Amino acid sequence: MVINTNLSAQNAATLLMQSSSNLSQSLQRLSSGSKITSPADDSAGLAVSMKLNAQMARIDGATNNVNNAVSFAQTQDGYVSQINSALSRMSELSVLAQDVTKTTSDRQLYQQEFHALGSYINNVSTKDFNGVSLFDGSTLNVTTDSEGNTFGMTGINLASASYTTATADDITSLSGAQTALTDVKTAISALASDRANIGSNEESLSYYSNQLTALKNNLSAANSQITDVDVAQESTNYAKQNILVQTGTAMLAQANSLPQSVLKLLS
Repeated sequence: MVINTNLSAQNAATLLMQSSSNLSQSLQRLSSGSKITSPADDSAGLAVSMKLNAQMARIDGATNNVNNAVSFAQTQDGYVSQINSALSRMSELSVLAQDVTKTTSDRQLYQQEFHALGSYINNVSTKDFNGVSLFDGSTLNVTTDSEGNTFGMTGINLASASYTTATADDITSLSGAQTALTDVKTAISALASDRANIGSNEESLSYYSNQLTALKNNLSAANSQITDVDVAQESTNYAKQNILVQTGTAMLAQANSLPQSVLKLLS
């Protein structure tokens, strides 16, 4: 039996320090909800989690871009719907102006409305969405994923000859009304094609949006497996380490008292 070196106390102190460290780590995990509270806990897992979080942030950006593009297409469709009504009325006016019982004065009245509707269509062709032209015919490349890949939205050009020819017609004469009817029918056909393209753009963007949502959910689940703590399991571990700390403290006190037995040999 020795006095200067108390191996039992040293071993008990070492074990108590380990238990205290484990208890502190378990407490941090439970309080933070994450099982990686420092890089030392799982360096590889932390690296993977960082990349997953960055990818999810990019997905959020792409989702925002797609949603804005959907709003852009919906705005286009709102205007095109009104243009369809205007062209329908213009075609009706073109037929009315061909009535042989109508005088030139009557046709001039029809022309006033025809011209007003044409001016409306020409005005709509200059509209924009947040400074981006709605109807200049440009193809817009919308970011659709976290890697920057894009989908090209087919452009709509309301300043094309199919529309401007019709809006510039004059129905004050019988021949003019006949020509206007042909031109307006051509414009209606062009508008039908353009609106179909708008619908196709919206549908495609909707699929991309759903795809991004599903991908983010899957990545979030994968990241959760790496970083999120299992509360039930960690609570059990916390209780275990807490007991070890308490028993370790008691045993260290016992070990520190062992050298006192030497006094009995000296008395």
